[in-house]
Amino acid sequence: MTATHPRPLALITGASAGIGAEFARQLAAGGHDLALTARRADRLQALADELNAAHGIHCQTISADLSEPQAPQSVVEAVAAGGRRVDVLINNAGYAIAGHYHTTDWPQQARFLQVMVNVVCELSHRVLPGMREAGGGKIVNVASLAGIVPGSAGHTLYAASKAFLIKFSESLAMESAARGIRVQALCPGFTYSEFHDVVGTRDIVSKLPSWMWMQAEEVVAYSLEQLNQPGSPVMAVPGRANRMIAALSRKLPYGSAYRLVERRSGDFRRQD
Repeated sequence: MTATHPRPLALITGASAGIGAEFARQLAAGGHDLALTARRADRLQALADELNAAHGIHCQTISADLSEPQAPQSVVEAVAAGGRRVDVLINNAGYAIAGHYHTTDWPQQARFLQVMVNVVCELSHRVLPGMREAGGGKIVNVASLAGIVPGSAGHTLYAASKAFLIKFSESLAMESAARGIRVQALCPGFTYSEFHDVVGTRDIVSKLPSWMWMQAEEVVAYSLEQLNQPGSPVMAVPGRANRMIAALSRKLPYGSAYRLVERRSGDFRRQD
């Protein structure tokens, strides 16, 4: 049994930077306690100190490498050891592997699938019983516009993993709605963060027009607004330009949409 606490607890993966850190800031400002996990303990602690000082919330940091199979269980056990139940789960951790599929080794791709797919499924599976018992909860799976449009050349498993998250979220939402649990697949497009620096595509994507980009603050604000709005769609696409691209990709004949992405893959994905 978990103890009763005055504030709900949000568990956020990939919380040390970008969209994950922004979820932490906005949820803390909204009165949530936090459990933050990522590999970089120093950055997690700096964020925790910032949010504790600003909002007087409790912030637990859990340094973990989610590519390790035992990590999701360890993270949930660390939260439970503090007598807490997860009320909000933000599955945000993610990255991309640049280049073509055949240029990488399989262990590299296996670690990618562990973080991008297995961790999301396992954490959701582990926190759902507590949410169902409590009669409510929220799960946000950070997918991508890449999961809606045809897959690109380069970063081969990225779009596939994001498309999986969308379908997973839809099914989970249908199963969980009657117990007061909201599930969202957040599908941002290009977002200002260190993501492209880590992947090594900053030189490519910096040539894209400014209207294609959003700030992490905007993405998270839209996500939380939709999450708290009854009847909102499971798939949340922030930004008018992104919603236009998503709608266009669904309305175009498949062959046309495929050829368009095929021609433009080099504008946003590293090909070497």
